[in-house]
Amino acid sequence: MSDDVSEIARASYQAYVAKDRAALEALIADDFHFTSPLDNRLDRETYFERCWPNSERIRACTFKHLIAIGETVFVTYEGEASDGKGFRNTEILSIRDGKIVEVEVYFGWSLPHSAPDGGFVESGEVS
Repeated sequence: MSDDVSEIARASYQAYVAKDRAALEALIADDFHFTSPLDNRLDRETYFERCWPNSERIRACTFKHLIAIGETVFVTYEGEASDGKGFRNTEILSIRDGKIVEVEVYFGWSLPHSAPDGGFVESGEVS
């Protein structure tokens, strides 16, 4: 396995697209934690129970930004769900000794964007 944190990050997203749980398990540390707007520091076991099933709905992932600073990788990507709907997220991955030890997810917006170009939607109108 590569020790390049950018390559480790890329491989973790590719595992979701390929539906390759074994590949992702090999990249995630035993003391892993996952946080998102819906999840607060899930441990490795709970992450796989709760989050891995989402891989069945992910058809593609395109990186918009992938920046490594030391052991931290900042990733913004656009995903495509199996129903054709798009989404955009930003995540911060912490990598230690070639393994992902922590992920923070910041949910983005739906693609196409719910607001018109140059405009906005009122709270509660986002689809």
